Amino acid sequence: MKPLAITAAVAVASAFTVSAQAQQVQTQGQQTQTQGQQSQTQGQQAQTQPRSPSQGQNQARRSQPRSQAPGQMPMYPRTYVGADAMFWDLDYEHGDDGDSVGLRLNGGAQFNDYFGAEAHLGTGGSDGEAELDYLVGAYAKGILPLSQEFRLYGLAGFTEVDFDTGSENGFSYGAGAEFDVAPNLAIGADYMRYLDKSDYNFDAASVGIRYRF
Repeated sequence: MKPLAITAAVAVASAFTVSAQAQQVQTQGQQTQTQGQQSQTQGQQAQTQPRSPSQGQNQARRSQPRSQAPGQMPMYPRTYVGADAMFWDLDYEHGDDGDSVGLRLNGGAQFNDYFGAEAHLGTGGSDGEAELDYLVGAYAKGILPLSQEFRLYGLAGFTEVDFDTGSENGFSYGAGAEFDVAPNLAIGADYMRYLDKSDYNFDAASVGIRYRF
C-alpha cells in the first residue's frame, strides 16, 4: 500500500503543480492584455489631447498664404492729374474789378505722406475790362493727413498770369483740402492768391476732381 500511496501523492502534487503553472500563465496573459489596453488608451488620449495655442498659431502661420497686409501704405511717388472749375477774381485797389469762371488743369506728384509738388494751367473767362488768357504756375505742396481719406494741404510757388492787357508774374500761395471717394479718385477744393501786387490782387477759388495713378 505504501508504494501506491506514494504514487498517488506524487500524482496529486504533480496535478497541483501543473494547475499552479497554468494559473500563473493565465495571470501573465491577463496582465499583458491589460498593459496592451492601457497603451492603446494612452495613444487615444495623445491623439485627442488639444494643441497648445502656440502650436495652433504656428500651424496657422504655416497654412496662411503670403500676401500683402491690408491697409499697407501706398508706394511713392504717386502722380495725379485733375480738372477744376476756377472762379477767379481780379481786385484793383483803384478802378474796376473783374471776376469770372474759367477752367484749370492741375497735375503733380506726391513724394511721401507730407510733401509733394503741383503745377497749374488755367484759362478762360472775362468780365468787363479783364479777360484771362492763361495762367501757369509751379508750387511746392505741404500735406497734413487728417485720416486715410481726408487731408489738408498748402501750396507756395510762382505763377505767370496773362490778361488781354498784359502779363504779370509773382509769388503765389494758397490752401485746400482733398477727400478720397475711391481708391484712385478724389474731390478737392482750394483757394489761391496767384498775384499779390501793390495795386491789385488776383485770386481764384477752384473745385474739381483728381485722379491718382
